[in-house]
Amino acid sequence: MTVKISQLPPLQQFFRQASGLDNNEGDPRRKQIVLRLLQEVARVIEDLQISDDEFWGAVDYVNRLGAKNEAGLLVAGLGIEHFLDLLADARDAEAGRTGGTPRTIEGPLYVAGAPLCEYQTRMDDGSEDGTATVMFLEGRVTDLNGQPIAGATVDLWQANTQGNYSYFDKSQSEFNLRRRILTDANGCYRARSVVPSGYGCDPAGPTQECLDQLGRHGQRPAHIHFFISAPGHEHLTTQINLSNDEYLWDDFAYATRDGLIGEVSFVDDEARGAFMGVAGCFAEMTFNFSLRPAASEEVSHRSQRPRALQSA
Repeated sequence: MTVKISQLPPLQQFFRQASGLDNNEGDPRRKQIVLRLLQEVARVIEDLQISDDEFWGAVDYVNRLGAKNEAGLLVAGLGIEHFLDLLADARDAEAGRTGGTPRTIEGPLYVAGAPLCEYQTRMDDGSEDGTATVMFLEGRVTDLNGQPIAGATVDLWQANTQGNYSYFDKSQSEFNLRRRILTDANGCYRARSVVPSGYGCDPAGPTQECLDQLGRHGQRPAHIHFFISAPGHEHLTTQINLSNDEYLWDDFAYATRDGLIGEVSFVDDEARGAFMGVAGCFAEMTFNFSLRPAASEEVSHRSQRPRALQSA
């Protein structure tokens, strides 16, 4: 027989005390959140008859997860970040806010402060010249009526051909494959980059350890992340997953969504390559973004989620 005590009045009062609800100090909102967490954890322990070994093993796992800085990765891998997108979509639908480019997860690998460029830029530092496939990415940022948004900020970041991101991969130069581009008068942006590779979780890391226990892989398709922002418009957090990747619809982070597939064309034309300043085959991709009008100043800015900042 399962013994349950968490709903007894003395235990509920104990949880309230542990949450600080018996004093006038601290943050009332945080107190309510902690109370709910304590109540739910107690119910899980009781309902699933969690053993002491399982509980303290979980505590050790949380410690190792934090030590490896993989909490954000696990949040994506368990679908929680995708759930936040679905919840935001549902709230938008209820409020009658429709249209525009779909949102999808940010992921844990953004770094603030990338170089700001006018209309076009080269994103890579040339360290993979001769091995990477050059990619030209371009598109427009418009409003829901198709009118160009001049001066919109296209903040984009991606992995290299090894599936690694600068800043987190110390072998790469500062802000390699990270740029911010201001759109021109026609709302256009253009970047020379390289075709990125997808990546997998560290096979020896705590995120993959969890996924192994769930019988799941930790692979992502090749993709490019975007923040798109402009005054008077809703901020957009999204990413393009590249077509024809084997993990396109089997992304462990659940970021692939209809409307966010980037069709990549590979061009093997010597004359055209010479005109583009490229030797050999190169890739092209066009992707346009449509922004919704902002109902408030708050939604025109990205969330205050903690993010990495490149030191000077």
